[in-house]
Amino acid sequence: QVQLVESGGGLVQAGGSLRLSCAASGRTVSRYAMAWFRQAPGKEREFVAAISWNGGSTSYADSVKGRFTIFRDNGKNTVYLQMNSLKPEDTAVYYCGVGRQFSYGGRSPAEYGYWGQGTQVTVSS
Repeated sequence: QVQLVESGGGLVQAGGSLRLSCAASGRTVSRYAMAWFRQAPGKEREFVAAISWNGGSTSYADSVKGRFTIFRDNGKNTVYLQMNSLKPEDTAVYYCGVGRQFSYGGRSPAEYGYWGQGTQVTVSS
């Protein structure tokens, strides 16, 4: 069993930055792909970014490419999402998920078996 705890969310003005953290416990996640998804009120959970089990490959939604960076520290069992140039449309609850072992990480929520409780990100205009 894996427990995930996201943190780092908050209220920020458009153009600002936040860094989200997702700390895993109960099992090492160093062999698993990890990803960030987000969900705005009334909308489905959508893919934001994924990172391969070894950190060598990343992928991003078009809407965040060039502004967000996903990275991981396997020694700390933690994955991060650096978010720059934030826009009001980035407002959502952000969730991290644990994907498949030795995987590059996909874009479907169905590929992720464990989720954290989420952290709220609100970007004001």
